[in-house]
Amino acid sequence: MPEICRFFGIIITMFADDHNPPHFHIKYGDYQAIFTIDKEIIKGEIPGRAVKMVFTWMELHRDELLANWEKLQHGEEPDSIEPLKSK
Repeated sequence: MPEICRFFGIIITMFADDHNPPHFHIKYGDYQAIFTIDKEIIKGEIPGRAVKMVFTWMELHRDELLANWEKLQHGEEPDSIEPLKSK
């Protein structure tokens, strides 16, 4: 399960050959969730503040997330994605 990004205690990973829709996994402390690339939480939960940060990050990197999803579906390693930075 390659880690593609980490920021403010949030760890973002993607699995190779995972099911559709395109999505990624979040770990934040004791919390875990699965987010679609279209900003839907499909499993689990994380605190609201972390959700807002993940959504902000997703908006900035949607194309990179989709490219990583495609790479993983073809057996390639995903690229790291720049973390969300504090203002």
